[in-house]
Amino acid sequence: MDAALVLGLLEHLEQRGIYVWLDGGWAVDALLEQQTRPHDDLDLVSRFEDSDRIAVALGERGYVVGYRAPRSCFVLIDPAGHQVDVHPAAFAANGDGVYTMENGEDWIFPAAGFAGVGRILGREVPCLTPEVMLVNHTTGYELDAEHERDVRALSERYALPLPRYERA
Repeated sequence: MDAALVLGLLEHLEQRGIYVWLDGGWAVDALLEQQTRPHDDLDLVSRFEDSDRIAVALGERGYVVGYRAPRSCFVLIDPAGHQVDVHPAAFAANGDGVYTMENGEDWIFPAAGFAGVGRILGREVPCLTPEVMLVNHTTGYELDAEHERDVRALSERYALPLPRYERA
């Protein structure tokens, strides 16, 4: 998935009043303001109530639901095989985003974590903050070499301490 496609999808959603935050590899690259590696997919965090609207909006671009977990994530796939992984969060009164994982546990995105701004091809894009990205990338699974590079790059760029994590 290339940067122009990512920007096109974000603009398409924004034109329909749907606002999302980048997560995953594209969020890392946006925060670093350069593409550091190829990406197979685009990870988005959205408002839970926008889930159906996202599926409809991206359906206009040829995406179909390839996978959907009740009250959790869903994956949209276009005919070329590009994937958009959507992680809908219900927002609490304090601004925290509560994402229900497939195992039924809740993952809390702190309210301040939605203030991230990165750049793709020079355009500002909303994303999770570097602090939240470090937690997301180092919690719950062993890091492969690619994700370890992401974590180190964010840590260095933003002068953040490296969290403890397991290596794959």
